[in-house]
Amino acid sequence: MNDKFFIQQPIGPISQPSEKGKGKIRNNQVNGRFQEILQNQMVKTQELKFSKHAQERLSLRNIELNKDAITKLNTAVDKAAEKGAKESLILMGDMAFVVSVKNKTVITALDGENMKANVFTNIDSAVII
Repeated sequence: MNDKFFIQQPIGPISQPSEKGKGKIRNNQVNGRFQEILQNQMVKTQELKFSKHAQERLSLRNIELNKDAITKLNTAVDKAAEKGAKESLILMGDMAFVVSVKNKTVITALDGENMKANVFTNIDSAVII
């Protein structure tokens, strides 16, 4: 028979996670939010571009955009970016534009006649101006 006895001694109060660890999570969240805000501001400062495909569609469909229309498109893209959109359909009057929000690039453009029978895919948002 084994005559060994074990005496259990209290180990003290259960420790709580340190405040230091909590700060790291909070700092990462703040840094992530900062990066998001910085990225949004960088997107806002870029000018709207037109892909080669979009330029061809504008020409083929006789769509002319004046400075006011370009400004409205830029504003619509900025609004979509603020909401986290990546690929957006922008409807402006009797025209439609599919835009890469991240790159601030118009991918394609349609006039009213060509919009009627179309299905828009690979978009995650729509902006109507």
